[in-house]
Order: sequence, then structure tokens, then C-alpha cells
Amino acid sequence: MAEIVQQRIEERIPELEQLERVGLFTKKEVKSIIKRATALEYKLHRVIINKEDFIAYIQYEINVLELHIHYQFKREEIEFPIIHRINSIFRRATYKWKDDVQLWLSHVAFCRKWATKTQLSKVFSTMLAIHSDKPALWIMAAKSELEDRDSSESARHLFLRALRFHPNNQKVYQEYFRMELLHCEKLRKQKEELEKAEVDLGEYEFSPEILSGKLAEVVYKNATENIKEAAFVISLLTIAAIFDFTKDLQSSILQEYVSPLHTFFALRELEAPSAGEELQTAKGRASDMIRTEERCSQVYEEGIKSLNSEPMWTCYVVFCLERLKRKTNVEELKEKVRKMHLYVICGMINVNMLFTCDQLQILLSSGDAEGAERVAMAAMQRFSQSVSVWNLSLQTLMELGSDNVGSLLQEALKHINPKVCTLTLWKLQIQWSTANQSPAQTEAVFKAALRCGVPAVSMEIKDCYLSWSYTTGGYKKARKIFTSLQEIRPLSKAFFIKMIQIEKDQETPRMNYLRDYYERALQEFGTTDENLWLQYIQEELGPGGQPENSGKIHWRAMKFLEGESVERFTSKYTLLQTGHL
Repeated sequence: MAEIVQQRIEERIPELEQLERVGLFTKKEVKSIIKRATALEYKLHRVIINKEDFIAYIQYEINVLELHIHYQFKREEIEFPIIHRINSIFRRATYKWKDDVQLWLSHVAFCRKWATKTQLSKVFSTMLAIHSDKPALWIMAAKSELEDRDSSESARHLFLRALRFHPNNQKVYQEYFRMELLHCEKLRKQKEELEKAEVDLGEYEFSPEILSGKLAEVVYKNATENIKEAAFVISLLTIAAIFDFTKDLQSSILQEYVSPLHTFFALRELEAPSAGEELQTAKGRASDMIRTEERCSQVYEEGIKSLNSEPMWTCYVVFCLERLKRKTNVEELKEKVRKMHLYVICGMINVNMLFTCDQLQILLSSGDAEGAERVAMAAMQRFSQSVSVWNLSLQTLMELGSDNVGSLLQEALKHINPKVCTLTLWKLQIQWSTANQSPAQTEAVFKAALRCGVPAVSMEIKDCYLSWSYTTGGYKKARKIFTSLQEIRPLSKAFFIKMIQIEKDQETPRMNYLRDYYERALQEFGTTDENLWLQYIQEELGPGGQPENSGKIHWRAMKFLEGESVERFTSKYTLLQTGHL
């Protein structure tokens, strides 16, 4: 290790001598840099390495780099070795901590700032090979190719690869569509400038298909074949509308998706103020807005008559929600908009369309409990496989104090696939049972949840069960429940910590019980959780403990802890001994 460190330090001596020669550093400062760099380099070659050490080294090198950012003489000779070294440290860090996306993004930010464009592409390429499941990173990489490297071809290639991993991701399609339009706009401007300068265009290739936006049209068609949602099509149309050369493309989209989109744009036309019209009073403006919104509603009604579909109703609901969000002090306008929204929700119920949380909240705030219950019941019936729909509907019914909640909770658990995490449903049932049933009935719910066969549910329900038992039955009940559950895995750290706290809350806590809880917790988490060992040591150093046991616990901790937790434990134990923890 010492030889490697020494070699790395020797490699940077010519660079430091150059910094000294040009007067950026004195001989004393150079020695200080060598000393500091040597210490940082040693930390990267320890048996147990720490991510924070890599970050500290990188930051130190960046600080050195930025000291001569405005110095131009022999700049490349000075900067290149430092930039190369920082990139090397970043590569070593990201190789070790591949899952740390923020670390990768820090490397990206460094490459961008210091104009290492080739390195930037390599970083993105390596990162995407590991994090191909994250659409946002694909988009970021593609944008970088377009903006930082001016390579539309590379950006296009990245978007196509992203779609192989995420064929139904709306954001990827939207940004791919935007990229093709931006590229088209850039080429059109270049052609226009060359024509103004009367340059012969024979040497340049400007494909008529690309200039007219055909590549963007191909992206649009692929997107709408995979994602058939009105709101998504509208988002693509909104992007296209930013560019003044997309009239034909916009017309093509409108013709293909005529009913919902035609009404959408008809609405925009209706919302535009009349030329030269000036209304002086708030009441007058409100009356004019009421008439405008009535005309908009008529447009939607006509659309629904010709195409009674979910996309059409979605457009209508979006319009209603936008109106409701607008602030006004005119009660007549508020009431008119509220009634219109209620009418649309009822219409959606009649044709069995999906509802949203916003719609239920509007019904509840308007005092229409019957309407809210009807919407919730209809949604549960149609979307009986959706956990989120059951949760939202049942919460609404609980808020309304409905008598059907108990039976519907049972119904929900029958319909939802047990492999899907039903934790929120079980928590709702426990919440409802606690408020409306006897302790015996609530305990039966806890036991049923533990038998459901879903590990994530079982683990968290144990924590809730222990807390509930202490609240309702006191210490003896809690200890009995803990004893019955302590061998049933999976177990959470919170389960043991809760029981430890319950014991410590007693007037005379029993140390032998506390030791048992800590020992059981360490059986589960003792290889990775240094804090449990430290808490155990603190317990023995406390009033009821035996301080002589702390040394044995420390020895066991050093033996059982693994990886970085060993070093963290050592640091915290030192702080504990010096009274700083």
C-alpha cells in the first residue's frame, strides 16, 4: 500500500513544481499540499475504505484546481493532471459504490464544469449500464449529448435505448419528441442564416424531411401507439405548439385524435377574451366568465355525444378542476363551477369512468356526502384489483362514518392479490377496528394480518401490535405479545427498540429483561448496526447496569460487525469514552 501511495504522490511532483515556478504556490505551500494529499491517498488504500474519504479527497483536489481558474499561463499543463486525477478518484469511488446515484451525478457535474466532454459520455455510459432502470438518467444523458456535445445522433441513440428499457414511459417520449423538434429548429435556423449570407448550400446537407419535422412525427406516432391517453397526447401537442414550424404536425395530431383534442382547443378559443371588451366591475367580469364557461361546457357536451369515452371525460374533468383552482370572491361563480364539477363526476359514474382524489375532496368539501359515497362505491366495484382505489375510497367512507366500512375492508382483502403489498389496507382495518370495535375484535385483526403471508405486512404489523397492546393492556400485555412474536421473522429493529423503551418506562426496569431484548436484537442486526451495540454498552454503563460488561460487549461488537460499520463503531465508541456521545 505504501508503495502505491508513494508512486501516486511522486506522479504529481512535476505538476506541483510547475505551480511553484509560475508563482501560484510557495515552497511551503507545496509541501503542505504533498502532506495533505499523502494523508488523503492513504485513506483510500485502507482495508476498510470509506466513501466520505473519497469525497473529501475529490473536494480537496477541486479546491486546488479552482485556485488557479483565472490563471492562463501554462494552464493546460497545470489543469490536465489534476482533472485526470479527480476523474480517476471518481471512477474508483463509483466502482466501489455503484448504487450511489448522487455520486455518479457529482462526477457528471464535475465533467460538465471542467469541459471534459469525452469523459462525460463515458461516465453516462457506465452509469446507465448499472442504472438502466431509471428513466430520468437516460433523459439526462441524452440531453447532455445534445447540449454539451452538440450530437443529435448520440442523443437519439440514447432515447431509443431508453425506450427499450421503458417502452411506456411518458416522460422519455416527451423529451425525445422535444429533442427532435429542437434539432429541427436548429437546422432550420442554420439554413436561414446561410441563405441570408448568400452562401452556397450545396456543401451542406439539409434534408427536407428533417426540416419539416418528420423525425418528430415518427416519435409521436410510436408514442401514441404505446400510450393511448388523451392527457399524454395533449402534452405532445403542447410541446409541438412551442415551435412555429409545426403547424402541419399539429393538424395531423388533431385529425387523428379529433374529438378530445378538438374540444380542448375549442375551449382555449372560448376562454380567450373578446377583442376590445373591457368589463369594469368584478360582478360584470364574473357574469362574463359564467357565460364563457357555459359555452365551454356546451363544447364538451357535444364532444361527449359524439365520443362518450374516458379521454373525453378526462378533458372535461381537467377543465373543471382548473376552474375550481382559480380564486374568486364571487359566490355565484363559485357555485356555478362547483355544480358543473358535480355534474361531470355524476356523468363519469354513469359511464363507469375512473375518479380521482381531487374529485372526492370536492364532493366532501361541498357537503355532498351521498355523492362522495356513491363515487367511492362505484370506484371500488370497477377497480377491485387496485390497492390505491380501495385505500382512497375506504378512507373517504371512514371520514363519512359509513356503516359499510367493516364489510368493505374484508372485501378489499379478498380482491387484492396477496403478493401485492396490502399493508395500507391492514392499517386501515386496524385503525377502523380500534375506533369502532372491542379490543378482542381488534386483536383478532392483528392476528389475521400476521397470518396474511406477506413478509412486509407481517413485520410492520408486529410493531403496531406491540404498541397497541401496551396502550390497551399495559406492560404485562406488551411483554406477553413481545414474547409470542420474538421468534417469528421477519423482525424489525423498531420492534425491539419499542420493547426496550417500554421496559425503561417502568418504575423499576429489569436489567435482565433489557439484556435479553438487546441480545435478541443483535442476533438479527448485530453485523451491520453499530448503534445497537453502542446503546447496549450505554445501558450497562447506566444506573442499573454493570459497567464491567461494557468491555465484553465492545469485544463482541468488533468481532461481529462487518464492513464500514466497524469503523463507524470505533469512532462512536471513542466519542462515548470521552463523553462526547
